[in-house]
Amino acid sequence: SEEQLLEDKQQLEQALAQACVACYAVEGAYPPSLEHLQKYYGVQINTDIFTVKYEVFASNLMPDITVLVN
Repeated sequence: SEEQLLEDKQQLEQALAQACVACYAVEGAYPPSLEHLQKYYGVQINTDIFTVKYEVFASNLMPDITVLVN
């Protein structure tokens, strides 16, 4: 349902943000890539449903993360 889809989208956005903060705490820098989050912080993205835009500005700035429904 559309309601479930929006809930899943929100959960993914939260998981990505939390993983970014965890990475910063552990590594002293925000993740350099979305792949880094997936590989080392267990973030799972259902790419059949979602596309994630991940823009890095600097290692000490939170990346700009946008989750889009395909």
